[in-house]
Amino acid sequence: MVIKKASMKKITSFYLAAIATFLFSFCPLLSELPIGSSIPNPDVKMKDISGNELSFKDAKKENGLLVMFTCNTCPVVMKNQERAKEVCKLAQQKGIGVILLNSNEASRDDGDSFEDMKTYAKEQGFAWAYVVDKNSAMADAFSARRTPENFLFDKNLKLVYHGAIDDNPGNASAVVRKYLEEAINEMLTGKEVTIKETRSIGCGIKRL
Repeated sequence: MVIKKASMKKITSFYLAAIATFLFSFCPLLSELPIGSSIPNPDVKMKDISGNELSFKDAKKENGLLVMFTCNTCPVVMKNQERAKEVCKLAQQKGIGVILLNSNEASRDDGDSFEDMKTYAKEQGFAWAYVVDKNSAMADAFSARRTPENFLFDKNLKLVYHGAIDDNPGNASAVVRKYLEEAINEMLTGKEVTIKETRSIGCGIKRL
């Protein structure tokens, strides 16, 4: 009887662990800002590297808005920077506004200060807004967790895509699906976005 009870405990523990692993593996795919949601805090002003104060509504263009959470210091951001710039340029060409947010409030003295942002943007040749997300307020509102992490909104500022730039952040030459580019093109042709959510791979946002 003791052996049977011990065996049952082992089996129960095994299944509970398996269920927990299964649920955890899907958690990063579950967006706390559901597809179809309106953009959070559309009128709140944020300090841009230009010195101007911008809101999401200010940054929006006729066909929508791309919101990218990023920073100056994450190795994944750096590795993917050329791809990020490429898709930002594509968005602008297609009448979609672009705004990048630096939400690393805990790293303002370690490479993510406003002055560091201005320097980094100049080095990278940014031609779009790059703003300070004070106290990570927007990251919290979007439930953004990573850098880089992307949110694409249509002309009505409704969320149509959330996630990664593409399917291989570690190796540009091995990319098969350019998720964000595909979402942009589908949105603009009036089609429903095929892949609406993907997992963002990158550094955790440094909140206080």
